[in-house]
Amino acid sequence: MTIPVDRGLTSTLVTHFVNNVATCRTLPGDAISGEVTSVTRMCLEICAGLLDGRDEEAKLHRLAVAASGWAREGVPIDTILHALHEGFRIGFDAACAGMSLPDEFRRLIAISDVLCTTVTRAYIREHREIAGEHHTAVHTLTSALLAGQPTITMARECGISVAESYAVLALSIGEHPDEHDARLNSSVVARRKLRRVQAALAHRCGEQALSLLSVDGGTLLIPADLLADDQLDGLVEALSRAARVDVTAALVTSPAAEIPDAAQRAHELLDMVERLDCEPGLYRFGDLALEYQLTRPGPGRARLGELLAPLDKHPELYETLRVHIANNMNRQRTARLLHIHTNTVDYRLRRVAQLTGLDPAQASGLWQLRSAMIARSFHTGPRVPAEQVASTGLGGPVGTSGPRRARADVEVCPAPGLGGVRSA
Repeated sequence: MTIPVDRGLTSTLVTHFVNNVATCRTLPGDAISGEVTSVTRMCLEICAGLLDGRDEEAKLHRLAVAASGWAREGVPIDTILHALHEGFRIGFDAACAGMSLPDEFRRLIAISDVLCTTVTRAYIREHREIAGEHHTAVHTLTSALLAGQPTITMARECGISVAESYAVLALSIGEHPDEHDARLNSSVVARRKLRRVQAALAHRCGEQALSLLSVDGGTLLIPADLLADDQLDGLVEALSRAARVDVTAALVTSPAAEIPDAAQRAHELLDMVERLDCEPGLYRFGDLALEYQLTRPGPGRARLGELLAPLDKHPELYETLRVHIANNMNRQRTARLLHIHTNTVDYRLRRVAQLTGLDPAQASGLWQLRSAMIARSFHTGPRVPAEQVASTGLGGPVGTSGPRRARADVEVCPAPGLGGVRSA
């Protein structure tokens, strides 16, 4: 028997999957023409090679890697097995075209499909229920730590010891472009992004890391002795790669008993980082202590914000100043990002000096202008609209809000120097 590994059979199989396999119908066109088509062809090549007695270990390894990706994406295993059996049936018919073979053989393939998917579905369901019980216990433990409640009994119940101190990370997870694709279910895309983050966290930290996460972000509690300080940067980078979006985090180290205050401070720091349009990455409290202090409520912050009032009627001057400061006073880069001439940059900066009395070309003037921009970013109100804050439960402005919490409509899962500023 010879399986015809050609473009025609591959196209027939892919078309059948798209029309008859539920998961495939949710995929965008580039995924169908890309991964689905390549994996389908690879499966045909594996079958043909094994029938001919060839060693297909390398291709089987590639198939295993693809299957791991489907697991991270949350693709149901019974759907995958059903697709494999459907592929066998269609490939068998193509290989045996013109031959007189008993219908019982085809029925055996259908029966194998029913048996495999039934057993697998029940097995996975029970496995998830067991994992769910552990999930609930860890979720309760994490919530208790963040609330400052006693945790000895809960820690014993879920089999996780409470560390003496933790690296408390406030996390912000960006939106994946596919969440805005009208052809896809945005909630499904967001949950798959979250599962990839959880898988990466578990891979790096095992069950010792505690977390409360939603598709937007949340809070991580990493035992202080689990990862060295410089490894935390690598952890955030790994989470970003897994999510395939920008991830920004703020770090505060704290004894277990002081986690509630540390989480509050970490989320305040994260809010400040986002308001200042800092680049994605990990930020420590010590790196931004001055900026943090400038954002505290009080007459000093209000007075600093007023220094930029003369620019309210000149938004182009304010934007030029912001971009120029973000680029470490690089005239050429500022001009390129704003699509203006360097002479125009110089002119606008001179106008800023005339209107505010603070010259950005002088160290003292630059320091005050930058401090004023930091203070004003909070003086003008919360970064997120109030109605959005209320609906998502992310909290209000710094100084009044609690830690970023997972939304009620998404999965909440426990799981295992100043950066550059975005100027465009």
